Amino acid sequence: MARGQRKTLEEKIAAKQELIDALEVRMESEKRELEELFEEKRRRELETVSELIADTGLAPEEVVAVLQQYVSDKTQAAS
Repeated sequence: MARGQRKTLEEKIAAKQELIDALEVRMESEKRELEELFEEKRRRELETVSELIADTGLAPEEVVAVLQQYVSDKTQAAS
């Protein structure tokens, strides 16, 4: 049974390089998409916190003070 023309070593190298280049483009695209997802998650978390602040009627400065006190108490309790 006859086989088709075999690829030269140069053709195999070129094909592998082309594949690697395509994969690198794909990875960059996937990284950008992942970063966009992280940004969306962060935005939603901030919206949740903002809604909570609005619901409590506290000023943002008061919320910061409460959180700082909470962190300080928790740190002291862990020591």
